Amino acid sequence: MKQKLINFLATFEKENIEKSFPLNYCLPVYHCVSDENLPHLSHIIKYKNVRQFENDLDYFSRYFQFVNWDEFKDFFKGNFKVKKKIALLTFDDGFREFYDVVAPILERKGIYAINFINPAFINNKDLMFRSKESLIIDKIRNSGTTNNNIKIEEVSKINYRNKSQLDQIAEELEIDFSLYLKKQKPYLDFDQLKNLTARGFGISAHSWDHPLYWELALEEQLENTIKSLNYIKENNFLADSFAFPFTDFGVKNDFFESLFKNEPLSYSFGCAGIKVDSFSKNLQRIPMETGGSASQTLRSEIGYFKLKKLLNKNTIIRK
Repeated sequence: MKQKLINFLATFEKENIEKSFPLNYCLPVYHCVSDENLPHLSHIIKYKNVRQFENDLDYFSRYFQFVNWDEFKDFFKGNFKVKKKIALLTFDDGFREFYDVVAPILERKGIYAINFINPAFINNKDLMFRSKESLIIDKIRNSGTTNNNIKIEEVSKINYRNKSQLDQIAEELEIDFSLYLKKQKPYLDFDQLKNLTARGFGISAHSWDHPLYWELALEEQLENTIKSLNYIKENNFLADSFAFPFTDFGVKNDFFESLFKNEPLSYSFGCAGIKVDSFSKNLQRIPMETGGSASQTLRSEIGYFKLKKLLNKNTIIRK
């Protein structure tokens, strides 16, 4: 029902969104771009192919001015003048396709991006638990037989806390995660991260190993965050930003106050769409892998923002 309402509201948005976009900045977020079937992502992310991604970029360029990280910060300080509203392109999770596929496209188009990474997975040392889930689902669906003891809906319920269950299920299904990591190399390695930095892209923190923050106690939230930021600082990556894995839903004000008091952060990022946050330095990004084009996604987001504004619910209130 909610999605039908959003789609209905989107039909009233004009194609030229330059004036109707309610904020003076746009923060699209992607994970991966590939023309290939990627079993570790195909059941959890509707990643775009190259043509779809380039079409998105061309659409954004029509109505927004892409900026780099320093320009983004200067814009908020009033030190960077623009002719259009700005857009900062972001990616999450540090997948290898950012190096192989995305970066060459961005360089050709002159567009900057930040990739927020999880140090636990650099050099393909481990696989994020939801990617393990995707591989298991892929095996169940493509095996040609049904294992009555393993149901896809049950696999999908496994969370960060009990992620070890995924290793047990994988063993039962004869899935070798280590072999998959070695052959597929889904994540960026350290040399690639350094190369991307030298080419002008941003590499920043996305937690240590991608937990769902509202499931963690405050101390665990801070520990996981600071551990990732320390890695970023030690290796001279982009140390004054942080993007929440999954969502910042349920993260309370005391987390932000403690983090920004003790870390030299300029901004942190959620992914709740077009919304304002009561913690002014936490900015919300727009998920772009929802199955629609950039035009469809932005018009839906604008329509939903207007509805929430009428209900006085378009600001995330931290307590």
